[in-house]
Amino acid sequence: MKAFGRVFLALVSIFYPLLWYYGRDNGIFLWLAAAMCGLWLVRAVLQKTRAQRAVSLLLAAFFAAVIVFRRPDSMYWYPVAVSLLMLAVFGASLFAEQTLIERLARLQHPDLPPEGVRHTRRVTRIWCGFFIFNAAAAALLAWSGRHEWWALYTGIVSYILMGVLFAGEWIYRKTVLKV
Repeated sequence: MKAFGRVFLALVSIFYPLLWYYGRDNGIFLWLAAAMCGLWLVRAVLQKTRAQRAVSLLLAAFFAAVIVFRRPDSMYWYPVAVSLLMLAVFGASLFAEQTLIERLARLQHPDLPPEGVRHTRRVTRIWCGFFIFNAAAAALLAWSGRHEWWALYTGIVSYILMGVLFAGEWIYRKTVLKV
């Protein structure tokens, strides 16, 4: 059941911009906000760490506030909030002994060499830059009222950019670092 909940939340989050864009004029506002709030509350219960629960509860609170204050225009700011939260998670790990990406890399390579550690730190910085760009682009599109562009960027383009970033790093790691 936990896996189903995670997959369902991931799918709804991925399709959120398109669901919101195409449903905003059809009375979907409260239903989508309530569903997202409920899904993030369920996610908070399923989280393993206090930090993960806090992030999930923050996102649930965002949607609860949208419902309470009945501000459908606030729904455009969810992708901005997610990017900023991801920036906080990745950015905070730059000040830790191991970055988030180093911890993930050590799952496959427990004896990560020093050049691998440097690489994971660089990749973490690159992801931080991506999250800054992504939040700024989504915020600019939401603020400007270009909602069709917002839906296209947050629902499709940003995922393509993430895929390019993942693939580029993988190719670099396999061809240059030979890891």
